[in-house]
Amino acid sequence: MTKTALFAGSFDPFTKGHYALLKRALTMFDRIVVGIGINSGKRCMFSIEERTAMIEKAFAGEPRIEVKVYDCLTMDFAKEIGADVLLRGVRSVKDFEYEREIADMNLRLGGIDTVLLISEPEHSSISSSVVRELITYGKDVSTLLP
Repeated sequence: MTKTALFAGSFDPFTKGHYALLKRALTMFDRIVVGIGINSGKRCMFSIEERTAMIEKAFAGEPRIEVKVYDCLTMDFAKEIGADVLLRGVRSVKDFEYEREIADMNLRLGGIDTVLLISEPEHSSISSSVVRELITYGKDVSTLLP
């Protein structure tokens, strides 16, 4: 039985934390769809095309990872692609509380479970928003990106 996970987010930008989580998840799932959600209320630094290219470049040669863009509820997109579970990363207690609430709604309303992976300690302080701020101020972020 093929197990498919959906790893959804804005990935603005795709960080080493995202990359490390996906590498670990490849040991658990046969197929992982990285879903780049379009959120019209969120102003992004990188275009959809740039974010897609970042992720595809990071996983070039890995056929079990697909990148897709979607513009609907994550639980509806998960059903559309045949995902068995949602995959999420957790860096802190704050992340856990947020992810737990979302997981509850996705299960209650969409019937889809969520698998939470705890961030590795070396990646727990990396967030896309911090990376964007550093880029805005001209700082070198090469150690934070795959």
